[in-house]
Amino acid sequence: MKIVVAVDSFKGSLSSLDAGGAVRDGILRAFPDAEVEVCPLADGGEGTAEALTLGMGGSMRTAAVTGPLGEQREARYGVLRDGRTAVMEMAEAAGITLLGRDRLNPMRATTCGVGEMILDAVRGGCRRFIIGIGGSATNDGGAGMLQALGFGLLDAEGRAIPSGAEGLTSLAEITDDHVPPVLRECRFRIACDVRNPLCGARGASAVFGPQKGADAEMVSRMDANLARFAALTKRKHPEADPDAPGSGAAGGLGFAFSAYLHASLERGVRIVLEESDLAGKVKDADLVITGEGCLDGQTVMGKAPAGAAEIAKRYGKPVLALAGTVSEGAAACNGHGIDAFFPILQRPGTLQEAMDAETARSNLRRTAEQAVRLFAAGRR
Repeated sequence: MKIVVAVDSFKGSLSSLDAGGAVRDGILRAFPDAEVEVCPLADGGEGTAEALTLGMGGSMRTAAVTGPLGEQREARYGVLRDGRTAVMEMAEAAGITLLGRDRLNPMRATTCGVGEMILDAVRGGCRRFIIGIGGSATNDGGAGMLQALGFGLLDAEGRAIPSGAEGLTSLAEITDDHVPPVLRECRFRIACDVRNPLCGARGASAVFGPQKGADAEMVSRMDANLARFAALTKRKHPEADPDAPGSGAAGGLGFAFSAYLHASLERGVRIVLEESDLAGKVKDADLVITGEGCLDGQTVMGKAPAGAAEIAKRYGKPVLALAGTVSEGAAACNGHGIDAFFPILQRPGTLQEAMDAETARSNLRRTAEQAVRLFAAGRR
């Protein structure tokens, strides 16, 4: 019996690979001779770089970068076994979780560290990039990243503009004279589930600015500054589209990636599933097991377990899902490729007890064992 395990992280408890390993152990308790393959699963958000990198036999690296408010920090990213593919999360360099609530300042926050991470990987030989851009503290349109990569974002006097959204106020010219030629060889896949345009009522500033500490006046100024940036960009790159879905992601970083680095903005789970070749692994499987920390009505709206189930159903494979908790809305999963789902809690307890890593591993092992025993009994 061959079983493919593709489980998303149980946030706050287990990584994707830790959870998958616990499921594998439970399966082997029931069927020691089973062939079990654990695949990374993530949706492009937190934990994606580690899940995809380690799940595909790569390694994690660190780079010294500029943090969101100019402080120096260490950012982790992954390099796959080919040595040419880097897997990153922009939040490692410019994430909102790097700042306390009292330090949030989207007028000053910069994406400079994202560009520095990219350059570090380029110097290490990487030419393909998979980058998740969720969880940003920034609203600078990717200006900081572009400056770090050698683009000149200049004021009317030819001086580099200051960092952050505020710096775009004085932007008058964009140059590329000092961009490393090797950057033209690089290809970027951007994990971006946000569909917002760059500017306007649904744009980066209006929708996400308040979450990053912006008041109404700041939102208005930032939106005007991004519009200025877009207009200057279109002079240099007429094909640039600030209204394209995802341009407003990460405070406009999506726009910078697509306009200046010719990146594709894609659903995060799609990238992970394609890069890990889940389809190739489930073709000859007898069963697919997926899951996540909380299975609910949102799971079917493009989350990782639903993506795994969709691929499994292309090949007519049965799918079971395991979850830390299951809400009433999870019944929708049965209509989207998940044949049956199981909550893993074994006994009443506190949330803290349930989220303890060792408790979660034990619960996953036990539930996986019983789920596959039931599956095998149904095949007899």
